Amino acid sequence: MSLTDTPTWVAWAVLSACFAALTAIFAKIGLEGIDSDFATLIRTVVILIVLTGFVAYAGKWSNPMELRSKTLLFLVLSGLATGASWVCYFRALKMGDASKVAPIDKLSGSRPGSHAKSRAIARARASRASQWCAVRRWRRRATAPFGDGYVSCAQASSPAR
Repeated sequence: MSLTDTPTWVAWAVLSACFAALTAIFAKIGLEGIDSDFATLIRTVVILIVLTGFVAYAGKWSNPMELRSKTLLFLVLSGLATGASWVCYFRALKMGDASKVAPIDKLSGSRPGSHAKSRAIARARASRASQWCAVRRWRRRATAPFGDGYVSCAQASSPAR
């Protein structure tokens, strides 16, 4: 599997991880001198405006009342859980260090695709390492940098589990 064969969702998952990292930094700075619940409201309004524009621009707008009742119920439940998560997250950020709060927040298995993100990133890294090893073998070298140290090309080419 080459990098050009990497599924599109991997790119979106990596972007999600990058934006999630920025969220902790921006939120911690933005919480100075403001109530965490009010900050959550401001964040939610921004998200509502941005996503409304995105959905309208992309031509993906549809009537939510035409959704199946089960779909609508679980989207509402997901929204309630997300709101509760954000309130708790912002309160934790207000009281603690972002460097300590963010990793705990990321432990949640409830984040959509969190486990899949980790596996996708590991596969992408292994794929890049495998490709790099092929080039290195071509140059008659036996090892390639991967992670914190050096591993053999055979080790680098198998995805982490």
